[in-house]
Amino acid sequence: MSSKPTSLDPEIAARLKRSPDGLVPAIAQQYDTGEVLMLGWMDDEALHRTLTTGRATYWSRSRQEYWVKGDTSGHFQWVRSVALDCDADTVLVKVDQVGAACHTGARTCFDADVLLEDSGVAAGDQ
Repeated sequence: MSSKPTSLDPEIAARLKRSPDGLVPAIAQQYDTGEVLMLGWMDDEALHRTLTTGRATYWSRSRQEYWVKGDTSGHFQWVRSVALDCDADTVLVKVDQVGAACHTGARTCFDADVLLEDSGVAAGDQ
C-alpha cells in the first residue's frame, strides 16, 4: 500500500479496525435490490477516495495498487452510501452497479459456486 499520508477524516480513521496489513474488507451491494455483488479491500486512502469521488475505489492486494471499479472494464460502481459495521472492521458500500461486478464477467461474484440453496424450510421447522 501507499505509504503517503491519507486524507481520510481522522475521526473515521480512528474508528477503523484494520487487518495487520492495514486493510478492511469492503462489501459492494446493489443499493436498490440488496444483491451482494463483490468483496474488495480498502485502506484509509481507498476509503477516502470512495467517500469523496462517488466511485468505488479499492486496494488490489495482487497488483499492490489502487483501482477504481470500472476504469478498465467499464463496469462502474457509482456509490450511493457507505457504512461501517458495528465493529468498524468491515465497510458496506451500496452502489449502483453498471454491468458486471465480478472480474469473470458475472453480475455478482457470489452466484457461480452455491454451497447451499434455499430449501424453503424455516429455521426451527426442522
